[in-house]
Amino acid sequence: MNFRSTLLSMLTGILSLCSFSLSAQDIQWFNPQKTDQPCIQQRGWAKEMKNAYARVPERMEGVIRKEVYSLSRNSAGLSIHFFTNSPTIHIRYKVVGGISMPHMPATGVSGIDLYNIDKQGQWEYRYTSTYQFGKWVEGKVADGVKQPSGTQCEYVFRGLDQSNESEYRLYFPLYNVVSEMEIGVEQGSIFKVAPVRKEKPIVVYGTSVTQGACASRPGNAWTNMVSRRMDWPVINLGFSGFGRLDPEFIDLISEIDAAIFVLDCNGNLNLNSCEKNVELVKDAVRKLRAAHPDTPILISDFPGYAFQRHGHGVNSATRAAYDEIHLEGDRLYYLSCEEQAEPLDGKVDGIHPNDLGMNAIANAFEAKFREILHQPVGAISTQIPVTQRRDILFYGWMERHNSILEGIQAAAPRNVILGDSITQYWGGFESRSNGPETWRKYMESAAYRNMGYGWDYVENLLWRVYHGELDGFQAENILVNIGTNNLGKDNDEDIVKGIHFLLDEIRCRQPQASIKFVGIFPRRGREERVTALNRAIQEEIEPAGYGFLDCGDCLVQKNGKIVEGYFIDGLHPNEKGYRRIAHKIFK
Repeated sequence: MNFRSTLLSMLTGILSLCSFSLSAQDIQWFNPQKTDQPCIQQRGWAKEMKNAYARVPERMEGVIRKEVYSLSRNSAGLSIHFFTNSPTIHIRYKVVGGISMPHMPATGVSGIDLYNIDKQGQWEYRYTSTYQFGKWVEGKVADGVKQPSGTQCEYVFRGLDQSNESEYRLYFPLYNVVSEMEIGVEQGSIFKVAPVRKEKPIVVYGTSVTQGACASRPGNAWTNMVSRRMDWPVINLGFSGFGRLDPEFIDLISEIDAAIFVLDCNGNLNLNSCEKNVELVKDAVRKLRAAHPDTPILISDFPGYAFQRHGHGVNSATRAAYDEIHLEGDRLYYLSCEEQAEPLDGKVDGIHPNDLGMNAIANAFEAKFREILHQPVGAISTQIPVTQRRDILFYGWMERHNSILEGIQAAAPRNVILGDSITQYWGGFESRSNGPETWRKYMESAAYRNMGYGWDYVENLLWRVYHGELDGFQAENILVNIGTNNLGKDNDEDIVKGIHFLLDEIRCRQPQASIKFVGIFPRRGREERVTALNRAIQEEIEPAGYGFLDCGDCLVQKNGKIVEGYFIDGLHPNEKGYRRIAHKIFK
C-alpha cells in the first residue's frame, strides 16, 4: 500500500468516527432491559428471564455443570426484532469476555449482525464498515456493586429505508457475555420493538458447532441461518465442549414447549464408551418423550473431523440407540453425517465449520425440519412462504397474525375463511368493514372466523398456514379466496400451482375439514383473465378432492364486465356485492 492510499484510508476512518460522534448527539436510545415487555427472541423461559442476555435461568447455577452455566451466559442465538423508519441505526453494547479467539474472529465472537425484511417479505443483510471494539474499560460501581470490566462495542448502519417502517432482526454475539446494550435511532423516528414470537421453538442442545464456532459473524451460525430461512424461532443451547447429554440439562429443556427437540451432542461424547453413549441417548429421548409425548425429537450425527470423516465412533453409538428406542414410539428422527455433506474446505481447524461448513449444516437441518414440521418449499414464488407489510396504513400484518393466534387459543373456530383484503374487510374487522350487515347475517351466524389479510399474496397465506393459523383446532369448513393480488406479478400457471400447493398444506393440517376454493372475484379491466384463471384452477384442484365455487357470474354483466354497482373500487365488493357472494356460498 502506497503513502497516498494509506493516508486516504486513515482519513476515511477518522471521518467515519467523527460521523458517528456527531450523529450520536441526535439519537434516541432503546434499552431492552428497561422495558417490561419480553423482547429477547430465540430463548426459553421468557417470563422468568425477562430480557436478560443469557440462555438459561439463574436458578440453574449449581444444578447444571458450572462450565455449562458459564457458557450459558454467552448470548449465542439471541436476537431482538424491531421496526423503525430511521435512516441510521446505532448499536452500542458492552461485552465482558475476550473479544476474539485464535480460530474465530472478533466479528463472530463479539460482533452483532443486522438484517431487515422489506414490505414484500424479502430478507437483506445490512452490512456496515462502521464498527469498532473499544479499549477495556474499568469496572464501575452501580448500586453498590462493582460492575465487570469489558469492551465497549459500537456499530452504525446507514442508508436505510426511511419511507416505511422496516422490520429488523438484530443478532447477538456468539461467544461473549453482553452486559449492556442499546439500540439508537434518529430523533423523531418511529421505533417499535416486537414481542417474543408465539411459535413453538425448535430447541437445539449441542456443542461448540451449535453455539456458533467458527462463524465469521453471528448471522452465519447455522441455527441463525435456519431461523431466517424458515422464519421460525430456533433456541441455541450449544455449549462449547460441554454438550454432553447431561440428565440435569435434559430435565431443564423438557420445561420448554417445543416444536422439535434436537440432540446434537455427538461431538462432545467421544471420551465416553460406546455403551455409555447408547444409554445417554436413550435416557435423554425417554425423558423428553415422558414430558412431551407428541413432540418430535431429532438425533444428529457428528459430521466428523477433517482427519477422520464422519466421526464413526460416536455416531455408531447414537445410531444404535436410535435403532432401539424408535421402536418404543413415534416422532423420532435421525440426521446422518452424510446428509450434512460438510465440504472438506468447510472447516477452520479440522473440527469447527467456517461459513461454508455452517451453510452445509444449515441446509441439512432446514430440510429435516421442513420434513418434520410439514413445511415444504416449492421452486416458484407462490410456493415460497413469506411475510408482507404492504397495507401498513390500514393495519399491522404481524399484529393481526398474533391477534388471530390469540383468538384461536381463546375460542377454537368452527368454520374459517382465509383470504386477502376482500375477506378481511368484509366484516368482523374493527377498523374497516365493507359489508358488515352481510357478514353478520351470513358469515358470523354460520360461525365463520375471518382470517383475511389486506394485500396478501398466495405465498403470504402459505406463511400463515405454516405459522399456526390452522393449528390447535378442527374446523368443519374452510373457505379459501386468494390470488387476485398475484395477478400483478405472477403468470397464471404459477398462480394455479401455488394455490394447489397451498390447499395441500391446508389439508395436511385440517384433514377432516371440507376445503373449498372460492374462485378469484372478477375485477375491472381483468375480467377475461380472471375467468380463464378460475377455469384453470378448477381443473387443477377438483381432481385432488377440493371443492370449487365460482361467484364470478353473480358479479358481472352479460358482456362479462363487472357490475360497477357491486364494487367500491372495481376490486373490493360493497354490501350489495357481498350479499350476492353470500347467496352463492350458502345456496
